[in-house]
Amino acid sequence: MRICLSLRSALAITILLAGPASAQQAGTTPATRAQQTLPQQDANFIKEAGMGGMTEVELGRLAEQNAGADAVKQFGARMVRDHSAANTQLTTLASSKGVTPPQQLDPKHAQLRDKLSKMRGAEFDRAYMQGMVEDHDNTAKLFQQQAQRGADQDLKRFAETTLPTIQEHDKLAHEIVKSLGGADTSHRSR
Repeated sequence: MRICLSLRSALAITILLAGPASAQQAGTTPATRAQQTLPQQDANFIKEAGMGGMTEVELGRLAEQNAGADAVKQFGARMVRDHSAANTQLTTLASSKGVTPPQQLDPKHAQLRDKLSKMRGAEFDRAYMQGMVEDHDNTAKLFQQQAQRGADQDLKRFAETTLPTIQEHDKLAHEIVKSLGGADTSHRSR
């Protein structure tokens, strides 16, 4: 009788300990399971939107320091304010999905930041604002696609609610480029 009870106790302990151990060995923590279930398009959206938002904040800070035109300085300050808020929302949302958004600029965006950091005044204004036109044209498309075709409802809602602000930034960037006497090289129909 004691042997039977001992075997049952040992078996129960083995089962209790084996469950978490096998889950850890298989790499299925709650965050990993969430990331595995998030469709690739949604995970890519988090990464692209995160990189874009982080870039907007860094370049916006440069604009506040290096721009010659007040409109460009104000645009930069708005990029810092609006994209910082959106980045915070995206980071919280991504974390709940088990995805970590980018934490630093990739080489392409770091190179752009470094290039712009060497410019001042009108030269900076033209280069920065042309970059903002291109970036916001692309970002608007990214958010529109996520809003229309995203699988994850939370990310879809984030894209839907953030898209009008991005479209407003895009319109403003185009207007500033025109006011600076630059050509609007956008391929979008206005």
